[in-house]
Amino acid sequence: MTAAQGDHSQVGSGLQAAPLLEARHIRVQFGGNVAVHDISLSVRPGEIVGLIGPNGAGKTTLFNALSGFVRPAGGQVLFEGKDITRLSPQARARLGMARTFQVERPFEDLSVLENVMVASFLHHRGHKAEDLAYSVLERVGLADRATQPAAELNLARRRRLELAKALALEPRLLFLDEVIAGLNPPAQAEMILLIQQLADSGLAIIMVEHIMQVIMTLSNHVVCMAFGELLAEGDPVSVANHPDVIRAYLGEDDD
Repeated sequence: MTAAQGDHSQVGSGLQAAPLLEARHIRVQFGGNVAVHDISLSVRPGEIVGLIGPNGAGKTTLFNALSGFVRPAGGQVLFEGKDITRLSPQARARLGMARTFQVERPFEDLSVLENVMVASFLHHRGHKAEDLAYSVLERVGLADRATQPAAELNLARRRRLELAKALALEPRLLFLDEVIAGLNPPAQAEMILLIQQLADSGLAIIMVEHIMQVIMTLSNHVVCMAFGELLAEGDPVSVANHPDVIRAYLGEDDD
């Protein structure tokens, strides 16, 4: 398995900073089923950490545990050194964490701008909330759709709106849940560029994505899971060529 690693030479010096988020020995279980076992990772400002693994690997469960939507049975999640393991998603949003969802959830009766204003009201009111929402739409390339009903957006624009709603929370850490899967090649390329620009601005990003080439192109660090456990981690090229990762994706060689 081979992959091309993107050029991250322009990523800010935040990669040398202390971790913004640390996950230590995370364990998640549902009844007697252990979905995530002893996973640790960290992400720094300006860094993109990619989570990969075959279907059922536990990456979405880990993602949900880190973003506050699942309560770990063991381990710690630290944000700027503070234990946030038991904080709600809303409390984490106030600290500077935001996420997108696999299934876009726009308020279809509202305009594109109004959708983003719902999020910008977390920190602002009145004209400030509207100005922030509009500036976010400019950032994601949807300013020309500001007055359009969200229900009329195509898939690519719905993904951008989902991203805009997260960015309107003014996060320092952004969780991206399959924002590229299902897009056509031009839309994929535009989203990849946008994500890289966000990281270059200093935003820390943890992303789950099934498109291997996307993860390997964007990520500074890759964590590969299988059956809820860590299979391999490191730089994209090393992980893509790790024998255990190759077996997990391609199966055993019969020869």
